[in-house]
Amino acid sequence: MLTLGCARNEVDSEELAGRLTAGGWELVDAEADAGGADVIVVNTCGFVESAKKDSVDTLLAASDTGAKVVAVGCMAERYGAELAESLPEANAVLGFDHYQDMAARLDDIVEGRSIESHTPVDRRTLLPITPVHRQAAAQDVQVPGHGWGPRVLRTRLDDAPVASLKIASGCDRRCSFCAIPSFRGAFVSRHPDEIVAEAAWLAERGVREVFLVSENSTSYGKDLGRELGGGSALDLLLPRLAAVPGIDRVRVSYLQPAETKPGLVRAIATTEGVADYFDMSFQHSSEPVLRRMRRFGSTESFLGLIEQIRALAPKAGIRSNVIVGFPGETEDDVAELERFLTEGRLDAVGVFGYSDEDGTEAEGLADKLDADTIAERVARVSALVEQLTTQRAEDRVGDEVVVLIEQVETEETDCTGRAAHQAPEVDGECVVLDADDLAVGDLVRCVVEDSEGVDLVVRPLEVLPRSGPR
Repeated sequence: MLTLGCARNEVDSEELAGRLTAGGWELVDAEADAGGADVIVVNTCGFVESAKKDSVDTLLAASDTGAKVVAVGCMAERYGAELAESLPEANAVLGFDHYQDMAARLDDIVEGRSIESHTPVDRRTLLPITPVHRQAAAQDVQVPGHGWGPRVLRTRLDDAPVASLKIASGCDRRCSFCAIPSFRGAFVSRHPDEIVAEAAWLAERGVREVFLVSENSTSYGKDLGRELGGGSALDLLLPRLAAVPGIDRVRVSYLQPAETKPGLVRAIATTEGVADYFDMSFQHSSEPVLRRMRRFGSTESFLGLIEQIRALAPKAGIRSNVIVGFPGETEDDVAELERFLTEGRLDAVGVFGYSDEDGTEAEGLADKLDADTIAERVARVSALVEQLTTQRAEDRVGDEVVVLIEQVETEETDCTGRAAHQAPEVDGECVVLDADDLAVGDLVRCVVEDSEGVDLVVRPLEVLPRSGPR
């Protein structure tokens, strides 16, 4: 099984792996044994053009092995029969509705039986408009990661001490540049008891940090009803997860600034066992651009939110992504974004140039910028971000941080891990000195001695005990 795209796709792959192993299939190592596999399942990404290209390239490379090739995931769901027609190298293109019977579908493919690809629909139309009516209706709609009940239908694909944990799927926002809701569907929360049970299952398999993922974590609970906390359900869920034996750190991803209320800020900033880490989806800070994006906020409101966070947790990690070159963006808009980034002093920022996405409102907007202008603005804002985030890392020299060890030292690699302000893969890492006695999965109190860009160089002080059994 090969996985592309975001952490949500990684969870979906582990669900598929669970369904396949339960159905009699055996997973083999993608690198060591791909040549001997009967089927290669590629969990595709359909977010932006570059991700789609990576997905197609991976499918083509998989077909060269001689194995049967199956495309699943967002790109398969988004394009269905159209993708199948344009990519005959794939033996099947299967959408989310096939996930429940994936083992049987692979049986069909190996036996030479063809599977008709679906014609995509807007998956938002499959569930009621009113959030509180969705939980019952969702029982009849295939939503990856939902409907397992008390069991955990998941097989881990690695032994890392951190694992993503899905708390919801879909999104009700209508950002003009984003197509995700159309193929991921309307927002649906998972029941908190189900999430806590999965966290305990992960802890039994050596996980010490759970990374809560969804398309919009700040909406968690709005469809669960008052008896489960209503709009404050995430505030209530975090302490429960932090109390799971063996789980020493809980991290939340993808918060919408307009929905991040003071109670949630306090819960993340002050709950023991929850990383004081804020993954804020700012996207821009100029009000005219944000309105064309169908988003809320401004430089001043965003800076006010950052001030709230740092009043409770001065060393909190704050990261975001921004889009430059959006249709109609002016030099004044870029200057406003630069002002926000300079004053906000975020720890990590991803800078992306705007590109049209099929079926989005922004695709039809006027005042498109040419590619050279977009590239120039990406380079300009990226250079500023690199300078600012490097300074933010330098400010941490002399601080103490708690590092989760993810890689031990070898002849080829340093000992590395992540502190509370660093999420997997996107926010830099800690390089650990004098790490001879450390093991993957150790949680280590360290002092920051230096920085290299956004990375920190740290020295161990003590290994912290585990909160429960491995």
